Amino acid sequence: MSDATAAAPEAAAKDKDKEKQEPAAAKGGSKKKLLIIIAAAVLVLGGGGAGAFFFMHKSAADQEVSADSDEGEHADAKDAKKEKGKSKKDAKGKKGKDAAPKLPAIYVEFNPPFVVNFDAKGVMRFLQVSIQVMTRDHETSEMIKLHEPKIRNNMLLLLGSQTLDTISTTEAKEALRKQSLETIAKIVEDEGGEGKKVEDLYFTSFVMQ
Repeated sequence: MSDATAAAPEAAAKDKDKEKQEPAAAKGGSKKKLLIIIAAAVLVLGGGGAGAFFFMHKSAADQEVSADSDEGEHADAKDAKKEKGKSKKDAKGKKGKDAAPKLPAIYVEFNPPFVVNFDAKGVMRFLQVSIQVMTRDHETSEMIKLHEPKIRNNMLLLLGSQTLDTISTTEAKEALRKQSLETIAKIVEDEGGEGKKVEDLYFTSFVMQ
């Protein structure tokens, strides 16, 4: 038998093995390709799900921030409106006060001056005091003039009860001035007037001898 005849069956066997290997390789490649496609699909779906979750979460957060912002703006607007109303009220009240200026002062003088004697550590001394009362109400000034006899009586009693210690210092004189104002205001009140309208009292002369 020749070498060519012997090699022919061997070549046919090799070709048959090659044909078996090629479908197996093709089948293995198809499986690998399918796995790659599935993996890619999973990644795409997973990425889409994550994106959808992120978008939904972000939208909810934006809505909450927007709601908080709207609520804050509403509260700020309410506070601003309240403050504006208060300012208008204060301005109106101030304007009302400014609309009523003080009336001019009216001074009522007691003439002649008050003259009393007082005890100065066992020695009798004399005190002469000139007094004027200030009011801004014409009716009150007329009432003071009308009841001058009663006022002079009570003032003489008050001044005559003083001692050297109670009238020798500035503080003592100021205390006596306030007592004198209260005395006259009380008389006006007792006679049906308004004692608070007797605003002040001044010593225009204060002489001790």
